[in-house]
Amino acid sequence: MLQVGISSQLSEKRTGARKLLQALALVVSFFFISIPLKGFATDLTLNNTPTQVYFSPHRGCTEAIVRELGAARTDILVQAYSFTSAPIAKALLDAHKRGVRIEAILDKSQRAAKYSSATFLANSGIPTYIDESHAIAHNKIMIIDRATVITGSFNFTKAAEERNAENILILKSPQLGSIYIENWSAHREHSERYQARY
Repeated sequence: MLQVGISSQLSEKRTGARKLLQALALVVSFFFISIPLKGFATDLTLNNTPTQVYFSPHRGCTEAIVRELGAARTDILVQAYSFTSAPIAKALLDAHKRGVRIEAILDKSQRAAKYSSATFLANSGIPTYIDESHAIAHNKIMIIDRATVITGSFNFTKAAEERNAENILILKSPQLGSIYIENWSAHREHSERYQARY
């Protein structure tokens, strides 16, 4: 009888604890759900926005990016995870030589690579930064002349052009460009300047 009584008391305590946890979970979920989340999304309706869509492999992503870089007049902001494409790197260097202001934020993996785009860009005199504040700095973005946004799954690599199934969007919108510039600037604030290596 004593054993049955103890088991009954333990069962009641477990049930009470379970009900307390369920009530607490309900209160916590209600609290977080009822708070409006601000700043996580930017609503935007793009009207009359010229847009180009490209896919890979072998369907013109690299060529389209190089063409847009070749038309740059004032500035180019880059965010990249993996960046090994020689044609894209050359197009950036050519723009730099024309006097276009270029800055790049790259993932920390580019710091460890023996021959990386970080080294190439920094050695070319292009301000280059490493974003180590995230598990992966996975953005693949170029903002050209504050009005053209290139984005998509496409890493700036030979493999992305020749072997992977990828996509890019090229959108001509100063309004969209300003939103991407704001995000780029926020990442630039916590990134560290990559020093040229000779």
